Amino acid sequence: MFPILAKRCIGPQVYLMRVRAPEIAAKRKAGQFVILRVAECGERFPLTIVDSDPREGSVTIIFQVVGVSTRRLAALNEGEAILDVVGPLGNPTHIERYGHVVCIGGGVGIAPAYPIAAAMKAVGNRLTVIISGRTKEHVILRQEMAAISDDLRIATDDGSLGFKGFPTQILEEMIRSGEKIDLVVAVGPVPMMRAVCAVTRSHGIRTIVSLNPIMVDGTGMCGGCRVEVGGQTKFACVDGPEFDGHQVDFDLLAKRLRTYEAEERLRVQRYEEECRLREVLGKR
Repeated sequence: MFPILAKRCIGPQVYLMRVRAPEIAAKRKAGQFVILRVAECGERFPLTIVDSDPREGSVTIIFQVVGVSTRRLAALNEGEAILDVVGPLGNPTHIERYGHVVCIGGGVGIAPAYPIAAAMKAVGNRLTVIISGRTKEHVILRQEMAAISDDLRIATDDGSLGFKGFPTQILEEMIRSGEKIDLVVAVGPVPMMRAVCAVTRSHGIRTIVSLNPIMVDGTGMCGGCRVEVGGQTKFACVDGPEFDGHQVDFDLLAKRLRTYEAEERLRVQRYEEECRLREVLGKR
């Protein structure tokens, strides 16, 4: 069991949790993740390790409530515990002094972008961070990103905060203005990462993306997280989660992410009905 030390809501249906996991906290590096199981009957699902405190023996995770498992996780509070937390898994981000690094995070993808950006800054890179969301409420970790970046830029779909538009438009303007960019790291929805790669490909700017496909065991055994990179099959859990964005087959990735959409909607519906029934019975 892994006790929850702290929990807070940081955006619409987005939660931050600090969980006691001393062995993971002592070993984790930027870019790595854990696989959780909330309860005995629950599924296994991956979440990026956003931060860690080896002295406290804790890791920080951020998640958005989407399906049944994240609903069950969000229902837990400080003092309760998660059944299983396995990690750190995946290959750490390759960190070196590139020069000017641009880290782009979209929506809840800002969370996994944060430890990468922090590590890039820590080794002396000039760091520009572009974060985006549908509205200002969806742009998480603004203060944390501002604290580590040389230049923080924000985009929202509705213009409620920062630039009205997409992060790719900010990136394109940076390139047009003559800014030298040595590396771009993009984390977020598949359409956003694909759009970023389309921009950087034409300018020959190296681009790394962090992928979050369907994943079960995290050891390369189940094959659920397979992606196609450079015409070859890779497993995000052991070969990634980061890959050369110019080599990723985003069409195939998007298709695989939709594999269980119908089943997931049905399971959420049943879960909500079960919750309502328990609430009714509890009032009797």
